Amino acid sequence: MELPLDYATLRTIWWLLLGVLLIAFALTDGFDMGVGALLPFVARNDEERRMVINTIGATWEGNQVWFILGGGAIFAAWPMVYAVSFSGFYLAMFVVLSAMILRPVAFKYRSKRPEARWRAAWDWALFIGGFVPVLVFGVAVGNVLQGAPFRLDTDLRAFYEGSFFGLFTPFTLICGLLSVAMLVLHGAAWLGVKAERGPVLDRARTFGTVAAFASLALFGIGGLFAAFGDLGFRIESAVDANGPSNPLHAVMTAAPGAWLDNYGRHPWMLIAPVLGFGGVVIALIGLWRRSDALAFGGSSASTLGIISTVGLSMFPFILPSTIDARSSLTVWNASSSHLTLFVMLLGTVVFLPLILIYTAWVYKVLWGRSSTAALKTNPDLY
Repeated sequence: MELPLDYATLRTIWWLLLGVLLIAFALTDGFDMGVGALLPFVARNDEERRMVINTIGATWEGNQVWFILGGGAIFAAWPMVYAVSFSGFYLAMFVVLSAMILRPVAFKYRSKRPEARWRAAWDWALFIGGFVPVLVFGVAVGNVLQGAPFRLDTDLRAFYEGSFFGLFTPFTLICGLLSVAMLVLHGAAWLGVKAERGPVLDRARTFGTVAAFASLALFGIGGLFAAFGDLGFRIESAVDANGPSNPLHAVMTAAPGAWLDNYGRHPWMLIAPVLGFGGVVIALIGLWRRSDALAFGGSSASTLGIISTVGLSMFPFILPSTIDARSSLTVWNASSSHLTLFVMLLGTVVFLPLILIYTAWVYKVLWGRSSTAALKTNPDLY
């Protein structure tokens, strides 16, 4: 059957869609996790903590839709990537999911009892549910950039030969800390938009400033690793972008510094790292000038730029292999079939706009600052 879009175009579209879903997850659930990580530090008493929790309490469940969509897109559009990453990073995923499970439980049970120790315990559960996934996601991205220790046999069966503690190297820890700093800044900026003006907001701006400087430093250090460290892979043979999904058909090698190749071939891609650095600077100016919209816009731009930098640097690689470079998974060799990608795209064209419209409507209806005064008059608040 002749499809209106060729295989290469569909593969590129799904690579872009995967990036959109991951960025949407970071922009929405990212500030939820950032607020959770900040909770024990910006709020000093129960009233302040309840107010902070209510800045995200009404929307956090909807924001997690992007996490589910991202995982589903990897499973359906890039099954080999899903098979290798979700099996190889199994323990890391277990840690992430365990931490994320604490969040809904903490939201629902925190206010069930008035005892200070009870509520403090759930506050720290919200901190774990925010901090740990963000850290591990960053470490996972670092491992994607660094390459994962897997190989494919002639039947395309994947064999992962790494360990949980092997995921944590100096470079991947830098990526993990960058992820934490980036989303703590985003969470602080969100509190600027949603929390009542007062001591909580002042503390959030202080922590946001620290996170912004950390983001600048860690993003810069990561760039130095990419330029001068042992990072990068390159495709050495001609690639048929419309060919079958078989990684073993191409010759790929480890090539330190190769993650910068795309910027030489396509200078417009430099927009991404410039946005990563520039967004942080804009957020800093917003925090210092107490311009909440500017701070949140800057933190959103920096998140978009930093994540886009990873994707554009690696293209067309999705998950390189450190023990057998020719097993590396790319946009051209690890996708589902031509027909599968096309049918999925039709569904996405219908349902993704509906999700975006509904999400925008929810935020419009629930817009406004959370306040401590409202806690006394509204029994349904957390």
